[in-house]
Amino acid sequence: MEESLRTLILKEFPHEEIDIRTYSPGTLAFLGDAVYSLVIRTILVSKGNRQAEKLHNETTYYVRAEQQAAIGMAVYDLMTEEEKKVYRRGRNSNPYHHAKSSSLEEYLQATALEALCGYLYLQDRTDRLLELLREGIRRADRKGRLGPRKIYEEETGEYEENE
Repeated sequence: MEESLRTLILKEFPHEEIDIRTYSPGTLAFLGDAVYSLVIRTILVSKGNRQAEKLHNETTYYVRAEQQAAIGMAVYDLMTEEEKKVYRRGRNSNPYHHAKSSSLEEYLQATALEALCGYLYLQDRTDRLLELLREGIRRADRKGRLGPRKIYEEETGEYEENE
């Protein structure tokens, strides 16, 4: 079985083992923000080579609080009790600020999703993280740009979805 990115990083940069249940929601969200952003950027880049500015603009849509909040709320019913607990801890955190482009409620919901992403990443539960994000994007993506990639089939001359 292939080792996770987190495991490989920690092999190269020694650390003390810490019980992740002791991490604050802010710490989980800090890491989860990067994990979520990496997932979105990976999806967008996999759709084909484009100018960096276009990739940045598209990424910005998906990583803003409003969209993250929608994705998190869309999959809340699919979360285990443990995941819901982490999500609620993130939502109930007391941020020092929030983005001017979003309401406080959207910001807290986005923080909740980021905290859950950070928590699942720290547990090396990448499959579960991607399962929730895939379903959340499917349910909440109003632009519809993160769905399955379409591949051109030369034999038929048509585009087919490639999942």
